[in-house]
Amino acid sequence: MINRKIEAHSAIIIANIIFGLGVPVTKLLLDEWVTPMGYMLLRCLGAALIFWAISLFLPKEHIEKKDLLLIMLGGLLGIVISQSLTAWALVYTTPVYFSLIATLTPVATMLMSAAFLKEKISGKKTIGVMIGMAGALLMVYMGWIGGSGTNDLLGIVLTILSLLTWVIYLLVTRKVSQKYTAVTQMKWIFLVSTLAILPFAMPEINQQKLFTTDWAWSGIIEMTFIVVFATVMGYFAIPFAMRYLSATTVSIYTNLQPVVASLVAIWIGQDLLTWDKPLAGILILLSAYIVTKKE
Repeated sequence: MINRKIEAHSAIIIANIIFGLGVPVTKLLLDEWVTPMGYMLLRCLGAALIFWAISLFLPKEHIEKKDLLLIMLGGLLGIVISQSLTAWALVYTTPVYFSLIATLTPVATMLMSAAFLKEKISGKKTIGVMIGMAGALLMVYMGWIGGSGTNDLLGIVLTILSLLTWVIYLLVTRKVSQKYTAVTQMKWIFLVSTLAILPFAMPEINQQKLFTTDWAWSGIIEMTFIVVFATVMGYFAIPFAMRYLSATTVSIYTNLQPVVASLVAIWIGQDLLTWDKPLAGILILLSAYIVTKKE
């Protein structure tokens, strides 16, 4: 079991580094090659094909009907809604703001656990939540008075909604993640996600520059990275980790994402390093530390 926990921690660390890289790559795709719904269709369809292909070489796993419905609900929450909101958020705000807000995931997980699982919140954790909210409000204010995105305020709101939906996904799929393999879960999650997104993406199919004569290998490479690494590898690691770790522990590692995403985004010129970003980052990381630290 100890070895499995080490593997679970390693898997979720790698997944969040990949997710961190995926944020600026997604921004590149949305700025030049695909629309948000086109991006989601390619991502879900590619992942579904890969997971179903992998499942052909693995022992068949029987899923109870109620668990299958729960897995599909997880797909609608964690992929269709949460990741679509992510795509739209990155149209309006920068990878740095997006990633900093994402570090509130442990705080949101705690609040959701209190609301739905009736877990108690101590005074210390309340202080942690308030510090995290201060960091988030600082970014909202700076985005409102003039951030570097096209509409940072809207982008930050969409990011918060994406984060909340993602936390609900973690809580909803916690039990089934312990019963079934990652491939079994993901093949159904991405199948139902593809079918759900298809009606919204099809009207935009002619708007995807990646499918025209103006396509370039850079766009193909970026989309391949998102499908193979930021989706298949990342979403394989999450249910595996959740078999041995709590949802809160899994959410803590989200704090790796802004470090990776911010460094890459600033390096490639997608964002500027302004005074509010490090300060907001410190407040939010301190909040996550207080909330997740054992009494």
